[in-house]
Amino acid sequence: MKTGFTDKQAHILTVAEELIADKGFHGTSVREICSAAGVNVAMISYYFGSKEKMMASLYRFRVERTLENFSAFTDELDGKTPTEQMKILVAFIVNHILKFSYFHGFVTQEWQSTAEVKDTLQEFYKEFAAIIVRIVDAGNASGDFNCKPAAEDLLATMIGTIIFVIRNRNFYEKYIDEDADYFAAAEERIREHLTTTMFGLLRR
Repeated sequence: MKTGFTDKQAHILTVAEELIADKGFHGTSVREICSAAGVNVAMISYYFGSKEKMMASLYRFRVERTLENFSAFTDELDGKTPTEQMKILVAFIVNHILKFSYFHGFVTQEWQSTAEVKDTLQEFYKEFAAIIVRIVDAGNASGDFNCKPAAEDLLATMIGTIIFVIRNRNFYEKYIDEDADYFAAAEERIREHLTTTMFGLLRR
């Protein structure tokens, strides 16, 4: 898909993402990003306007990159039963949101409401909702499922649960083995919980 980013912008954003994932938003300076990307500091202002606006672009860039992975994801669904497809879909959503969990620490509601970011998120949600509809319809036709909950409700349940785990780490980590990697342990636990939840809603 066409991202709307130049090769230079994509390079800067890719480097910025790697640094921020490791050091956090506030722990990563513009100078560090520029040094690692091999560009001068003025390029950030030229391409993005500011560090904060660059983060909004990075959020949109990441969502677009996730959408680009859809071809491989949808290929994985081919030939699978609706039950298997739903398990794959849950695992994909949990993995991708938790993998880039650092976004949810600094992406503000204001950034999410900007036209470009909002439009990208809408595409992201619509793509998933369309896949959920196909899986649910196929499952009801095959007898794998006997209920048809709305795709948007299933998606809201999944994303809402994952975001809660990200934004409330101080609470949720009390229920995870203290010796375990938080996000790895949370991914396994949430994937199992959401899989059970989805099938509970699809089979009554």
